[in-house]
Formats: sequence, structure tokens, C-alpha cells
Amino acid sequence: MEPLEGIAEADAHLGRPVPLPRVALPLPRWVDVHAVGPEGVEVAWNLDDSRAGEPGRFALYAGAQPPPARELPDATAPHAVADGLTHREAPLSEAQASLKPVHELTWVHDGLHLRLTAQGPWTVAVLVAIAQSVG
Repeated sequence: MEPLEGIAEADAHLGRPVPLPRVALPLPRWVDVHAVGPEGVEVAWNLDDSRAGEPGRFALYAGAQPPPARELPDATAPHAVADGLTHREAPLSEAQASLKPVHELTWVHDGLHLRLTAQGPWTVAVLVAIAQSVG
């Protein structure tokens, strides 16, 4: 992954505006933007997890090709959770509490492959609502 200078540079790399969530996310500490291969980008929100029970991270991949596969030990089998959305989850037993478990939702929208990765105490319903707001 290659760091990018922000969303405008990510738009240029993707060749179109990067789709972003249209719902409020928890308070971020900082946001990282990266190129993922020749036709993909990932925006990662590193969240303020200083309060107990708050999630630590949220990332969104968008690309012309599916995102690179991630090995997640002990992950559940991918399964449908909403129309077109597939979910899997892994415990990440050695991570700090705000980073476990990890959830992945994948789908295709408007010709782009999308992957939402969320670490921490998220509910699947909240993640589905976020994914459905991406546009």
C-alpha cells in the first residue's frame, strides 16, 4: 500500500470519486488514505478508543478489482447479512479490546468492489447500515 495525500489524490488514483459512508462514524483520531494496487484505494479511520467499549478502527476499500485477500485465523465462514453484503468475523484474541473482534463486509456497488473492515465492539446491524450508506 502506498500512502496518498488525501481523498482528492485517492479520487485521482481510483479514476472517480471514492465512495464514502454518508452516516456519522465515531470520532476519529486520524485518517489514513492509501493506494492499493493500480486501481484501488483504502481509507482507514483510526478512532478515538480512549473510552472503554469504543471501537478502534474502521476501513473502507474501493477498487475496480476485489480487495486483496486477508488471512483471518479462526474467521467465520462468509455469509450473507443483507442484500449483496457478505460478512465474516474473526476474534483477534491477541489484540487490544478496542480492536477485537474484526468484521469484514464485502459487496459490489456501482461497478466497484468494496470491503468494509471494522475492528472493535461493533454490531453487525450498525456495520450493515454503514455499508448501505456508502455512495
